[in-house]
Amino acid sequence: MQFTPEHDALRDTIARFIDREINPHVADWEQAQQFPSHELFKKMGDLGLLGIHKPEAYGGQGLDYSYAMVAAEEWGRIKCGGVPMAIGVQTDMATPALARYGSDELRGEFLAPAIAGEQVAAIGVSEPQAGSDVAQLKTTARKDGDDYVINGSKMWITNGMKADWICLLANTSDDGPHRNKSLIVVPLDSPGVERARKLHKLGMWSSDTAQLFFDDVRVPQRNRIGAEGMGFTMQMQQFQEERIFAAASALKGLENVVNATIEYTSDRQTFGVPILHNQVVHFRLAELQTEIEALRSLTYRCCERYVVNPDDSGVLQLASMAKLKTGRLVREVTDACLQYWGGQGYMWEAEVSRAFRDTRLASIGGGADEVMLGIICKTMGILPGQRG
Repeated sequence: MQFTPEHDALRDTIARFIDREINPHVADWEQAQQFPSHELFKKMGDLGLLGIHKPEAYGGQGLDYSYAMVAAEEWGRIKCGGVPMAIGVQTDMATPALARYGSDELRGEFLAPAIAGEQVAAIGVSEPQAGSDVAQLKTTARKDGDDYVINGSKMWITNGMKADWICLLANTSDDGPHRNKSLIVVPLDSPGVERARKLHKLGMWSSDTAQLFFDDVRVPQRNRIGAEGMGFTMQMQQFQEERIFAAASALKGLENVVNATIEYTSDRQTFGVPILHNQVVHFRLAELQTEIEALRSLTYRCCERYVVNPDDSGVLQLASMAKLKTGRLVREVTDACLQYWGGQGYMWEAEVSRAFRDTRLASIGGGADEVMLGIICKTMGILPGQRG
């Protein structure tokens, strides 16, 4: 992938923002199990960082997705997983369908303030009984006059305790599971919305994650994104940006773990020599860095195809591969590096310990590894029944 001086300038802007506004506060946010999303997102919006590839008419920069991918990679410099995940929900999960298919009125009401950082967004797909199997979700949106009346629940919702609105996937008809769903923008201050509880997670502590209930929640039908019944298809498209973001944002975080491990093992000695001088250690770190570069190449290649044509079937395969590789590699890197930190790596406050906890989600969120494997097999034509 060819990067321009504009890409480099964007990297520099984000790096300086992270060093000034985020990393000095990460330890406190992790301890508090939340970060000031409205305050931070407003600062990001003022710098144009929440609408990099969104339409200029609604405050975005109108750049191609390669710039958004560069931004995602740079967010990986944040020394925790929760904050970049919350950013990714705002930029690459809750807003792509709205930006692409939403009416002008809907984009003006919800997309523009999300880009400006004046509102925080969430994506509402997963349910207690329907996570990776999106087709099985049970939340309904029944027509009543000019409104939808929404009933159901959503689980594991990032930004859920603080979000101003949610891009909700719900059943709007009795058709088949791939034709009965619609994406609807639901303000979370609507009567009948209950933010039931903040969920306590293994990692990603600074990201607020909620269980939400919807009890006869009324929203205008004009809040639907695009055509009724196209929600499943739109959500599958949104998953592509989510998966590219997941892969890109892992890269520098993994490099940070490797570099921190190099520094620690250079200083720490066993049996009279630095731990790093053991061949098993420096060879292993070289292997891990090679794997990170392989993931970077795969992610860049996927992004290149996405920029040319977001609906390219090859993007589906490559994005799924990148997501699968990310989930596997973050476990490999953090586990191997934690081992070389010894007892210090087992301490809760250690950087490598936080990475070990935070990155475990990569094999689950946005489609589990097993779902990625199924998609890849389907694109290869090797699922049972595909070959006669």
